[in-house]
Amino acid sequence: MGLTYKKVLVAVDGSRESEWALKKAIEVCRRNDADLVITHIIDLKQFASISAYDFNISQRSEEYGEQLLAEYKNLAIDSGIKNVITDLEYGSPKVKIAKEIAPKHNAELIICGATGLNAVERFLMGSVSEHITRYAKCDVLVVRTEKNL
Repeated sequence: MGLTYKKVLVAVDGSRESEWALKKAIEVCRRNDADLVITHIIDLKQFASISAYDFNISQRSEEYGEQLLAEYKNLAIDSGIKNVITDLEYGSPKVKIAKEIAPKHNAELIICGATGLNAVERFLMGSVSEHITRYAKCDVLVVRTEKNL
């Protein structure tokens, strides 16, 4: 008896790691004939010091997120995924992915990249992927890029 996933959530931030996670998610969706949800979370707290000087950071972050999701959605559709949903959110990626976005879309599998934060941030607060693994109510696949294998 093989386990199949019908809805897969992939979290992307524009990094090489998240692009690799997207490619893995596309592979899993093709093998399982699954729907794909691609999410990008804008964490305004990381812009707190910049936003005092740059009032357009929120708007530019949203435009970047929308462009990234549209590009990735097209890539998934061109790869043969029939149903692709995009979800742009604001907040903490660590909290939102596992506790809000996955349940909202009834995701059965979350796929994310292994890295993203720098070493100091990981030491102080733990990585996003570590947080997702701890709090998700579904399976989680943490992927590594070729250079991290």
